[in-house]
Amino acid sequence: MAVNIIAEKCKGCQKCIKTCPFNAITMEGKLAVIGPSCTSCGACVEACPFNAIEKTDEAVHTADISSYHDVWVFAEQREGKLMGVAIELLGEGKKLASEIGCKLCAILCGENVDGLIDELFAYGADKVYYANAPELKTYNTDAYTKTIYEAITKYKPEIVLLGATHIGRDLGPCLAVKCGTGLTADCTKLEIDPEDKKIKQTRPAFGGNLMATIVCPNHRPQMSTVRPGVMEKPKYEKGRKGEVVALNPTFKPGDIRTKVLEIVKSVADVVSLTDAEIIVAGGRGLGGPEGFELLREFAKKLGGTVGASRAAVDSGWIDHAYQVGQTGTTVKPKIYFACGISGAIQHLAGMQDSGYIVAINKNESAPIFEVADYGIVGDLYKVIPAIMAELDKIAV
Repeated sequence: MAVNIIAEKCKGCQKCIKTCPFNAITMEGKLAVIGPSCTSCGACVEACPFNAIEKTDEAVHTADISSYHDVWVFAEQREGKLMGVAIELLGEGKKLASEIGCKLCAILCGENVDGLIDELFAYGADKVYYANAPELKTYNTDAYTKTIYEAITKYKPEIVLLGATHIGRDLGPCLAVKCGTGLTADCTKLEIDPEDKKIKQTRPAFGGNLMATIVCPNHRPQMSTVRPGVMEKPKYEKGRKGEVVALNPTFKPGDIRTKVLEIVKSVADVVSLTDAEIIVAGGRGLGGPEGFELLREFAKKLGGTVGASRAAVDSGWIDHAYQVGQTGTTVKPKIYFACGISGAIQHLAGMQDSGYIVAINKNESAPIFEVADYGIVGDLYKVIPAIMAELDKIAV
């Protein structure tokens, strides 16, 4: 189904604009125009007092997909530092670009972050689209959306990949709506269909009990967000070079509706699960919040970070920022200690690719032992102090 304007009946009253929940209608003179973000919901049809809008059986707006090419990766940076997920996506994007037979490109937004361009080339980018402006110094939804949307409209990438971070999860949907395309969120696998070269995007569904593979056959670009820690980082090739394209964004009054007045960094413990090499995670088997004090002491001795299962978070024992799993953070440390964690599928989805998994649990039948490299059946309140005592002996 599609929605059409009957020009001879339209009076330019703009009631359809106020009614549309997707901001898909604009005015050209006194004539309403349906944009690409229309979902054919029909709200405007019912709102029009002049019966100037109708639903038809025509196909929904589709893009001329033959004009789109190249794989783009959003090079997310904060304070001039490239985020790890952007590097991971460059590695995955390179594989996709090779299978399609196109270039891997990065799109970088910021102010005076020129130093990141060589880093993007070193991690595999063939071309970097660089938007350098004071308005882009810190992330702003309006500024970043306008800049990247204009670049997409001009250069027409076939695939756009973003990290499923706080920024990516905000920016991705905004871009998808403006481009009139789809977005598959929290992908865990990306692959190219050998027959038609479309990207197949796989993500967990129904709480992780089902894996859904999604395609976007009629619209471009094909867009995905990918969780940090899911993809492998590519090798760093120092001295590698590529092409730089300056985007030169401009902003008029009203383009940016919000302004960053101040950035306040939390004085609380900073949780960096994504980059941690050692994680000591606790679950319901801790019995209470006091158990995390023991885990913090253990993690400190190992030079690691504390994590948690959803059960521990839902019980209010620890903040959600520490949660590992389907609805938390996906991690890939060198060593993962699962303490009092049974091993629900949602938790395993977020840590099963760890280098080594050490499970400590009273229940010898716990599912966590099926994925663990080393399993210790016993009371964690006895096992962990014993391990720490041995570590102290080694330190001496």
